[in-house]
Amino acid sequence: MESSLTATDILHEQEKQENDRLPWIRLWNEVAWLLDPKYVNTFSSYSIKTEGRENSERQFDATASLSRDRGAAAIHNLLTPDLQKWHRYRALDLQQNKQAANLRYFDDVRDTVFRYRYAPTANFIAQIAEHWSMLLTYGNSVMFCDRLDGGGLRYKLIHIGEVTFAENHQGIVDTVHRRFKMSARQALQKFRDDCPDKVKEYAIDSKRMYEKFTFVHCVKPRPDYDPTRGDYKGMKFASYYVCVEEQKIVSEGGYRTMPYIVSRYSVSPSSSYSRSPVISVLPSIRVLNEQKKTVLKAGQRSVDPVLLAHDDGVIGTISLRPGYTNYGAVDNQGRKLVHTLDMGNLPIGKELMDDERLVIKDALFVTLFQILTENPQMTATEVLERIREKGILLSPLGRQNEALSLLNMRELDLLQSQGLLPQMPMTLAKDGGWDAHVVYDSPLSRAMQAEEASGFMRTLETAVNLSQATQDPSALDWLDIDTAMPEIADIQAVPARWIRTADQVQELRQGRQQQQAMQQMADAAPAISSIFKTTGTAATARAGA
Repeated sequence: MESSLTATDILHEQEKQENDRLPWIRLWNEVAWLLDPKYVNTFSSYSIKTEGRENSERQFDATASLSRDRGAAAIHNLLTPDLQKWHRYRALDLQQNKQAANLRYFDDVRDTVFRYRYAPTANFIAQIAEHWSMLLTYGNSVMFCDRLDGGGLRYKLIHIGEVTFAENHQGIVDTVHRRFKMSARQALQKFRDDCPDKVKEYAIDSKRMYEKFTFVHCVKPRPDYDPTRGDYKGMKFASYYVCVEEQKIVSEGGYRTMPYIVSRYSVSPSSSYSRSPVISVLPSIRVLNEQKKTVLKAGQRSVDPVLLAHDDGVIGTISLRPGYTNYGAVDNQGRKLVHTLDMGNLPIGKELMDDERLVIKDALFVTLFQILTENPQMTATEVLERIREKGILLSPLGRQNEALSLLNMRELDLLQSQGLLPQMPMTLAKDGGWDAHVVYDSPLSRAMQAEEASGFMRTLETAVNLSQATQDPSALDWLDIDTAMPEIADIQAVPARWIRTADQVQELRQGRQQQQAMQQMADAAPAISSIFKTTGTAATARAGA
C-alpha cells in the first residue's frame, strides 16, 4: 500500500507526542487515585493494569468523587439534556436566514440530526454523560464520531490515556494519535486482507484469536490535499492505521472532517492539554484526604480509647467486655487507677474538613446548582436568572460550544455523505448551498441569550407606563415591534414553522384593516340612516308647504 508516510514515521511521531504528555500522565494518575479509581494506571500503554481491581485504598473521603458526579450530571442537563433539541441551525449568511423556506429547512435538518443522534444504536446519550465526567476530572475528553455500519451515526468516548494530540498555528487541534489494542479476530474483521500475516494467522487459530495486538491510528491534515479528487486524497484529513508489532501500515484513508472531537476545559497558552476543576482544587482534595485519615484515627481512639494505668503490680489485665468487673481499677477510696488517653478536638477536625469540602463543591458547581433545590417554588425563569447572575462561574462551560460545534459539523458531513439530510429548497440551492452556523438552545445558552429579550420587555413595559401616565403614546415610537418579535422568537427557540412569514403578517393586517373598516361602516349605519331619514322628512315637509 503506497503512502507518503511510513509506519516508522508515524510511530516516531507517536513516541514524541507520548513523551511530551508524560507530566500530564503523572498528574492524571494522582487524580485517579484520589477520586476516580477505575482509571488508576490506565493513562499509559506501559502502565501496569489490573482488570477488576478496586484501587480505592488511597481514597479516604468521597466528597470530591460525589461532587464530580453531581456536577457532571448538572452540566449534562444544562448543555446537552437527554432527548431534548438543545441546538438549531442557521446560515452564516444572514440574508439566507430571512427566507421562511430556508428556516423550515434548517429546522428539518436539526430534527434529522437529533433523530440519528438519539437512535439507540448511536450510543450518544451514554457517551456524552461520561464525556462531561471525564472533562471535569481530567480537563480533556475525546469523542470519536463516525458512520454507523448500515447507515447513521455512531459515537464512542475515547479514553484520554489512549490519545495524544497537537495543535496547529491557530491553537486548533488538528492532529490526533490514538494507541489502542485489538484482538487478532477484531483486527481481521476491521482490516481484512491488509492485516499482517501474523495477525491473520492468530485470527484463524481458535486458541490465539483473542490475543491482542497494538495499533496506532493517526489522523492529521493531508499535505497533498486535492479537493478535485474523488478518492481519499481529496479529503482534508489523512488517516493511517499502523500495527505496532509488525511496523506496518494496515490501512490508509481519509476524512472530510476531523472524526476525533477534542474537548478541553481550561487551556494555558503554553500547553495543548487542559486543566480541570478537579486539578484546580487538587490541594484541597489532598488535604481533605489526610484530614479524613486523622479524624478517623481520632474517632476510633474515642470509641475504643487507649487506657492509662499505673504499673504497681496490682492491676491485672483490663477487660473491656460489657458487664465485666475489673478488680483493682480503683483504690479503696474509689479513685480511678485507670484513665483514658485524652484525644484531639474532633469538632475542630470536622470544621476543617467542612472548609475543604466547600472549596471542592464550589469548584465542581455543586453549591451553584443547589439553588435548584433550595427553593423549589422558583419558576424556571427565576432559576435561569439566578444562574445567569453567577454566569462568571460557568464561563468555562460556554467554551464547550467550540467542541460541540465541531461535532455538529462532523455529523452534518456524515449524514450528507449518506444522503440522509432533507432536500435543500431552491432558495438555498440557487445560492450554492449554505454554511451552517450552530445556535445553542440548551438551558445554559438560553440563560445567556435571554438578556436581550428581557431588556426589550423591560423597556416596553417602561414605555407603556410612560404612555399611560402622560397620555402621550410617543414613547412607544422608539420601539420597532416588527423587527423585535421575530428575533425574540428566535432567542426563545420558537420553531420556524410556528412563525408567520412577513407576507402572511401583512395579509393578516390588511384583512384586519378591512374588517375594522367594515365594522366602522356597520357601526355608523344607524346614524347615517337617521340622518337620511331626518333629511327626507324635512324635505317632504317643505314640499307640502
